[in-house]
Amino acid sequence: MHSAQFQQEHQRLASDAPVNAMSVDVEDWFQVSAFERTIDRSRWDSLDCRVERNVERILALFAEADVKATFFTLGWVAERYPAVVRAIVQGGHELASHGYSHVRATEQNEREFREDVTRTKRILEDLGGVAVNGYRATSYSIGRRNLWALDELQHAGYTYSSSIYPIRHDLYGMPEAPRFAFRIRPDAILEIPITTVDIGPKRIPCGGGGFFRLFPYALSRWALARVNRNERQPGVFYFHPWEIDPRQPRVADAPLRSRFRHYLALERMEPRLRRLLRDFRWSRMDRVFALETGAVAPAVASRQRVSA
Repeated sequence: MHSAQFQQEHQRLASDAPVNAMSVDVEDWFQVSAFERTIDRSRWDSLDCRVERNVERILALFAEADVKATFFTLGWVAERYPAVVRAIVQGGHELASHGYSHVRATEQNEREFREDVTRTKRILEDLGGVAVNGYRATSYSIGRRNLWALDELQHAGYTYSSSIYPIRHDLYGMPEAPRFAFRIRPDAILEIPITTVDIGPKRIPCGGGGFFRLFPYALSRWALARVNRNERQPGVFYFHPWEIDPRQPRVADAPLRSRFRHYLALERMEPRLRRLLRDFRWSRMDRVFALETGAVAPAVASRQRVSA
């Protein structure tokens, strides 16, 4: 095939591919679960906050690529940096909730979780002037033991969650969960998992985070393309503002594994992200999954159920 024909074919395939969901978990470098036993929350206000400048870079990057995304934002960040919330909304992006202060749902009882997600939704809506419909739990901490959290989110007025990761991991995961958007009951909130791909008996994450920095870019691109092409499903990708900030402070007294996971190949992230934005089609979570009007795309509605 000649070069011009190849380019035309590539453009045709790209235009036929599903639009994927791009998302950002808006938290700062010292708020991550990897450092929760090293950096006490009482110190947060005294540390070098870099989230504002990093979100500005991300917004510029998305504007350059003409991409709209969903920003799952901590209430703690929103209260201290309301201009960040307004810039997200003014840029045409979706504002969504990441809880108030990065506490895992597995560490909260039903009352504590309800208060957390209700408080954060109110803060974000007051600052952003828009409805907040989406939620993502800290460290994907909704799973088989606390599926009640999905009911609490629905009662709090959320339309969807992106909090269950269908993989086996030492910190999180519900490997028996469906790989694509589903409801635990027909009348339940929609759950939208981060993207994975099955290769034989192995399930490989291909939706961002540390795995995106660890794996060669070609593997991540192949996996997401396979989900789009073979399964005709949209992918869900996520990353954090601190991942594009290789000059962030180092937490020398954190456990070795935590430091490895957090600092691994930070310098690769922004160049790879630029390629990813160029290689695939992207939009906001609510638009990809037809949630602005409460509708559910046919491919989503037919997903299998999970027993609570």
